[in-house]
Amino acid sequence: MSRFILGLDAGTSVVKAALFTGEGRELGAVARRTTLKNPQPAWAEVSMSETWAMTVSAIGDLLAQQGITGDQISIVGITGNMVGAWLIDEAGQPVRDAILWADGRSQVIIDQMMQQQPDFMSRIFAESGSVMQQGCTLPVLRWLADYEPASLERARHVLCCKDWLIYNLTGMLQMDPTEASVLPGSARLRGFSDAMFELIDVQRYRHLFPPVVPSEQIVGTVQAEAAALTGLAVGTPVIAGAGDVPASCIGVGAVEPGVACSLLGTNFLNCLITPQPVFEPPDVGVLFCIPGGNWIKATINVSGTTSLDWAVEQFCQPEKAAAQSTAELFTQVEALVQQSEAGAGGVIYLPYLSPQGITAPIAEPAARADFFGLTHEHSRADLLRAVYEGLALSIRDGYDVIPTPVHEIRLSGGAAKSAFFCQLVADCTGRRVIVPQGSEFGAKGAALLAAVAAGHFPNVRAAVAAQTDPTQVYTPDPARQAAYAHVHALYTQLRQALLPVWQAARSR
Repeated sequence: MSRFILGLDAGTSVVKAALFTGEGRELGAVARRTTLKNPQPAWAEVSMSETWAMTVSAIGDLLAQQGITGDQISIVGITGNMVGAWLIDEAGQPVRDAILWADGRSQVIIDQMMQQQPDFMSRIFAESGSVMQQGCTLPVLRWLADYEPASLERARHVLCCKDWLIYNLTGMLQMDPTEASVLPGSARLRGFSDAMFELIDVQRYRHLFPPVVPSEQIVGTVQAEAAALTGLAVGTPVIAGAGDVPASCIGVGAVEPGVACSLLGTNFLNCLITPQPVFEPPDVGVLFCIPGGNWIKATINVSGTTSLDWAVEQFCQPEKAAAQSTAELFTQVEALVQQSEAGAGGVIYLPYLSPQGITAPIAEPAARADFFGLTHEHSRADLLRAVYEGLALSIRDGYDVIPTPVHEIRLSGGAAKSAFFCQLVADCTGRRVIVPQGSEFGAKGAALLAAVAAGHFPNVRAAVAAQTDPTQVYTPDPARQAAYAHVHALYTQLRQALLPVWQAARSR
């Protein structure tokens, strides 16, 4: 009887279950959508119960789709959206809806801290290597302590998304180094930082956090109740897993120093693998540890595919009405985009649509999206092309700010399915672009970690090296590369010129 690996990936609003061979080849996947809640402006929450229910549904449907039984799953690997706050009570039940990484409510706390301690953010960066985002766990806890103390009084444990799913499967409580080091935590120690708990004044809640264990460690087995719900066999091993960024890097084959990959989802994360923690440039980007001993220097555009979805909603209602699927819709949109020439007729779009602003190439919560250069002669094709180009140029920005040469970029995520966008990234960045075959790279990274735990490979590097899936390669077109170098220069000037305007608008 064949034995398979189950990879689970709980994203911001979609939970995916994917099936892999023991060697890491993807066989199929099922996705279930969860409801993203915005109870107040800049808040982002999800029901913890719904996240588990959709995971249960995805697993059951995957087994049925693939025609296998739960006892054919040899081990389970899990990844999920990172940080935020997933609180459970003494009985293991949710205290409240989970607060997600994209939540902005803690900005009031950060502003207060920065007024009291002007070097507040720099001290966090010096310890964690990361610009702390509003949705990180420790500032969210501080917000709860100040504004919703009853929730923390009920809480017995603070988890991250994947750890909540593992708890439901196994009854075990733990966190892995990829999560613990970005709460914020310690990049060098690859775990919690007492100094960060004290700086943010949440040290009294330190006991709520579970122990940290290696990502590829088996932490428990599927229990009877979870088995009855999911169809998995009682006793199936489950690993600690890793956050979605490190897991996705593993899934696309980026584990060796010098390899770059961009993960194109709600966020655009531009990641470079390094052999030691990188703290340059100061106060820019995020530093993750990755299983296997290396680190990921990442720069982030926190409004990635959000910009595309917004633009399609605003400018493409006829195409939406005619399309029978999302794939057909974007085929039509890209045909429209290509009616505009490279450079979008002089229109430039700064893709800073998130209420959180930007974290790279500068950290500025007041930054906002802008169109520049419009005249009455421009069409919606020009505006749409400017959005695509602005996003591709944000990837260039992300790598240009890292003080290490990048010659080749691996892409994954929804936007990587577009040959047009992949070529645009090559032209805008001037780098060769590689797109591995497959679709569920977060789940694949979790599955490869599980394969290591199961003894299929001695370590993560060996697991990645054994992958032989074909890739697509895109090389820069010299003429378009030169044109986009000029556009990028204007794009940079525009961002710099608008910086004081954004700040003034926010202070009103």
